Amino acid sequence: MDGFSFRMPTRIEFGEGKESHVGELVSASDGARVLIVYGGGSVKRSGLLQRVIASLDRSLIPHTILCGVRPNPLSNLVREGVDLARDEKVDFVLALGGGSVIDTAKAIAAGVPYNGDFWDFYEGERAPETALPVGVVLTTAATGSEADGDSVITSSETGLKRETSAACLRPRFTVMDPALTETLPAYQTACGIFDIMSHLYEAYLSTTAETSVSDRMIEGVMIALTEQAPRVMADPHDHQARANIMWAANVALNGMIGAGREQDWGSHEIEYALSSEYGVAHGAGLAVTMPAVLSWYAARSPERLATLAVRVWGAPEPKAGDPAALRAAAEEGIAALRAFADSLGLPATLEEVGGADAAADIPRMAHDTCFSGGRTGTVGGFIPMDEAAVTEVFRLMCA
Repeated sequence: MDGFSFRMPTRIEFGEGKESHVGELVSASDGARVLIVYGGGSVKRSGLLQRVIASLDRSLIPHTILCGVRPNPLSNLVREGVDLARDEKVDFVLALGGGSVIDTAKAIAAGVPYNGDFWDFYEGERAPETALPVGVVLTTAATGSEADGDSVITSSETGLKRETSAACLRPRFTVMDPALTETLPAYQTACGIFDIMSHLYEAYLSTTAETSVSDRMIEGVMIALTEQAPRVMADPHDHQARANIMWAANVALNGMIGAGREQDWGSHEIEYALSSEYGVAHGAGLAVTMPAVLSWYAARSPERLATLAVRVWGAPEPKAGDPAALRAAAEEGIAALRAFADSLGLPATLEEVGGADAAADIPRMAHDTCFSGGRTGTVGGFIPMDEAAVTEVFRLMCA
């Protein structure tokens, strides 16, 4: 293990009806005037928005509203939110929704005190040093954004999807009520489940030695996810399956399992091109991207993937020191991951998300992946991939 500093400052309130205490939680976080950020009409139809507003009113906390966040959230709405927050003298940003809403709320929180365009943070020119406090009422189980300092936004001008990360963007509190996820469409639930699995893979693919504790933690959450996913896909009202999946999403990205180890994140950096180019849901794009990345890795360094295949997917133990056997075990695990994505009804090829002519977009997407947004030519931490390697990975996605 490597040395590390770990702090998870986000207060988690987990359980049914916890959103009725949002006013108290905002007050305890020194919030006095709130900007509520949400997406479409689902939080209104479900009554969640009204319950949250009622809680704020009981705590005598005034609020203003910004709605319209879309999947793969856009920079123009962030700028609108920054202006609104400044005009209304907001001192707290409250996200009602999933990853896209949370990412937008974090971007607004970073942009309000910044003397410049918030996009500077996403181009890699600067890192946020201060931000308005953020709270979350979570309605999906997927990104883990409710307890980390990351935010991903798509440029309205260029269509490129970029991220920033800072400790000041970690939410002060998150309300996690599994019942709020029961009305999600099945496809959105499936995308969220695969997103969680991808985060676990990104942490597991590490070159750091002697990480047995976090290895076993990751493996355990992966196994639990494979057990709970069929339950929730068969019965969207299986509350306990929803609860376990929601907690898995948090555990995968709250920082604990990644402490003391280098991580990969190559699949995510490559997938951003699919979301930017085709508007595909992030989890669906990862279902296409991750098996291709893993196959590229397996051809070069199969040991780690072989271990995971044995421990999580039940592959036979390969003969020690036999490169062919290690590669075969790694590929068996990748095939099992593909089958898991298939069982969720997710796409498998580039053509499924980008159309019959998607292969023609590969050179541009590979170049943008490696060089735009402050990147310097490679992505990924397990085996760094240059433009030629990323091009090869995109071609592995093709039917």
